[in-house]
Amino acid sequence: MTLVFDGHNDALGRLWCASSNPVADFARPIGHINVPQAKAGGLGGGLFALFSPQERKPFEFNVFAEDDRDIPLSPPLEEGAALVAAIGQAGIAHGLQNAGHLRICTDAATLARSFVEGPLACVLHLEGADCIDPDLLALDTLYALGLRSLGLVWSRPTIFGHGVPFRHGSDGDTGPGLTVEGKRLVAGCLELGLTVDTSHLTMKGFWDVAEAGAPLVATHSNACAIAINARNLTDAQLRAIGETGGMVGLNFASVFLNHAAWTTGQADLDDCLRHLDHMIAVAGEDHVGLGSDFDGAPLPQGIASAADLPNLIEAMRRHGYGEALIAKLAHENWLNFLGRQLG
Repeated sequence: MTLVFDGHNDALGRLWCASSNPVADFARPIGHINVPQAKAGGLGGGLFALFSPQERKPFEFNVFAEDDRDIPLSPPLEEGAALVAAIGQAGIAHGLQNAGHLRICTDAATLARSFVEGPLACVLHLEGADCIDPDLLALDTLYALGLRSLGLVWSRPTIFGHGVPFRHGSDGDTGPGLTVEGKRLVAGCLELGLTVDTSHLTMKGFWDVAEAGAPLVATHSNACAIAINARNLTDAQLRAIGETGGMVGLNFASVFLNHAAWTTGQADLDDCLRHLDHMIAVAGEDHVGLGSDFDGAPLPQGIASAADLPNLIEAMRRHGYGEALIAKLAHENWLNFLGRQLG
C-alpha cells in the first residue's frame, strides 16, 4: 500500500467541537480521520490543524446555493476565544500522543521515523492566527506545545491580514495584503523555523509572504485554471510556489474541484486528477502533494474518509502516473519539504 502524508486536516477541531471523549473517539471510525481509517487507507501522517471556529459546535459541510457566489467574510474572532480553542486542540493532540494514537513531530528525524513505523506522524499547524497577540507571545507558547506550521488567516480578517471569502467565479485578489503586524508575524515564524501557509490568504497577502523570502506554501488549495474560486490559486501563484521550493496540497473539498460542485456538491476523482495535472505542469512535480481538508470539507465521490485514500492512488495509476510520481505526490514531496523546514 502506498503511504500518504496529508498536508491538511481538521480532525483536532472536529474532536474539540463534537466529542466529549476525544481520545476514545479517535480510536473509533468516527469522522474522516481516526486510527482505524488511517490504518486502512495507508495514512502515515499529516499536518493537523488547530482551528478556532466562530462557535463550538459540530462542523457543517454546506453546499452553497447558486446565488451564494459571494459569501461575506466571517467576522473577526476575539483573541481570547480563539486561544481557548487553539490551546484546547493542542491539548487533545497531546492526549492522543499519550494514548499512542499519534506522535507530535518537531524534528525531521522523528517525522521520518513516525511516518514509517507509526503511530500517526502529526505536525501541528495553526489555521488562522486569530489567537496570536500583537506581541507574538502566544506564538512562543504554541511553539513550545509543538506548533511547526502557521496559516496567517482563515476566511476572516485578523490583525495580521485578510482571508479570502468563499467566492465562486473569482480568484483570490479580494482584499488587502498583510498588515504591519502580519509582516512581523511572518518574520517571527521564519525566525522560529515555522512553515508559513498561504491557504485562505488574499492574493496580495500571498505576494507579501513571497517578499519576506519564505518558501511559498499553500497546504490545501487548488488551481483557478481548473475551477475559478477565491480559495484556488492562479498560475502565477503556483509557479512561484515551485520557484521558491514550496508546496501546494490538493484540497479534496468538492466545492473547489469543479464549477457545478459549488451548488451540487458533486465532484469526483477525475476532478482531483485534473487539478493535479495542472498543478504539476505549473508548479513542478516536486512541489505538489495532497492537502485533503479531511474533517473540514465535503468530499468527492470515491473518498468518504481516510480509508479511501487508495482509491485516489489507484486513480493516479489508471491516469498514467508512474510509481515514482505517485510516491512524490503521496508523501515524498511533503516529507522532503518538512524535513528541510524542521531540520
